[in-house]
Amino acid sequence: MASEPDTEEAAATFGPEEVGLATRNHGMPLEALRYEITPPGLHYLLIHFDVPAVDPDAWRLEVGGAVARPLSLSLADLRAREAASAPVTMECAGNGRAYLDPRPVSQPWGQEAVGTATWTGVPLRAVLAEAGPTEAAVEVVFAGLDRGFDGGEEQDYARSLSMAEAGRDDVLLAFGMNGTPLPPQHGFPLRLIVPGWYGMTSVKWLRSITVVDRPFEGYQMTHAYRLRQTEDEPGTPLSRIQPRSLMEPPGIPDFLTRERFVAAGPCTLQGRAWSGWGPVERVEVSTDGRSTWADAELGPATGPSAWRPWSLVWEAAPGEYELCCRATDSAGNVQPLEAIWNVGGYANNSVQRVQVTVR
Repeated sequence: MASEPDTEEAAATFGPEEVGLATRNHGMPLEALRYEITPPGLHYLLIHFDVPAVDPDAWRLEVGGAVARPLSLSLADLRAREAASAPVTMECAGNGRAYLDPRPVSQPWGQEAVGTATWTGVPLRAVLAEAGPTEAAVEVVFAGLDRGFDGGEEQDYARSLSMAEAGRDDVLLAFGMNGTPLPPQHGFPLRLIVPGWYGMTSVKWLRSITVVDRPFEGYQMTHAYRLRQTEDEPGTPLSRIQPRSLMEPPGIPDFLTRERFVAAGPCTLQGRAWSGWGPVERVEVSTDGRSTWADAELGPATGPSAWRPWSLVWEAAPGEYELCCRATDSAGNVQPLEAIWNVGGYANNSVQRVQVTVR
C-alpha cells in the first residue's frame, strides 16, 4: 500500500487559493460513471464567481444588438415555447490540469470534471430567428448574471459564438436538467448548452443575448480558455472537447491514496468515452502500464452528443498493475499517452492511469 504523503510536501504542492477553489467546485466521483445520466448532485460543477440570487418572476432574457426585433422574454415565455431535450456530455476545459508539471495554478482538477445530463429548453436558433439578426451580424454574445474579477478585470461572465455555431440545431437555451428545473448552481433560471464544446461555452444564469457586428473581445474570449505556451502569445481558442475515456475504478479503494484493491480472477473493467469531434469508434485498454493494448467492447452511445460505454474482461492475477484506457473518435483523434503542457492547463486528455493491487 502507498505510504501517506508528507503533509509539508502536500501543502507546498497545492496553495490555499487552489484548496479554496477545490472546496467550492467539485468533480464527478468516477464511480458515478455507472450512471448513463449523471444525477445533478454528482455532475461536475465549476462556478467562476458567485451563484447569483435570481427572482424568477422578475427575471428577463434580453435579446438585442444587431437584430431587427429585440426581445425581452420571461421564464414563462420560454417555457410556453416548443421544447427540446437531449443528453449532453459536458467536460471542463481544465480537466486534467492537476497532472501537468509545472502545474498551472487554478481549479486543481484531476479527471473528474465531467458529467452527462439531459437538458431541456428552447433551441437557440428559433429565438435568434424571431429576433432577426441583420446582415451585419458576426457573433452572438452570451452574458451571465455572475460578476467578479478575472485577470484583474471586473466583468460579467460572458462568451461568444459565431453565427454559424449559434445557429446549430442542437444548441439550447436550457431551463431544465434531468426533468426538473435547473438547480441554482447549474444556472437557474436559464443557461446555454453547446453540445460538443468544453463547458466554459455553456454560459450559466443567462441575462442577455447580444448579436454583434464584430468579434467579441471580452476577457473570457481573448485571454482565458486559449492554448498557449507563454503568457505573451495570443494562443488559439478552445472549442470542441478532445477525446477522452475514463474507467470506473475497479475493486475497493484506500481512503487516502485511492489506490485500488481487486480480487484475483475475472474482473470486468468498464467506463465511458466521448469526444466533441465525432462519435467514439474505439476504446483500448492496457493492463500493463501502456505497453500493450486490447480493444474494449463498445455499447451504444447515450445520445449524439453524449458518452459511449465500454467494457473489457481482465483475468487479474496477483500483483501490482497500472490500468489505462484510451479513446479514438471518428475524426481520427486519439488520446495521447503523455500530457501536453500549456499555460492555462487546458485540454489535458492524456490517458487515465489507475494503480491496482490484485490480491
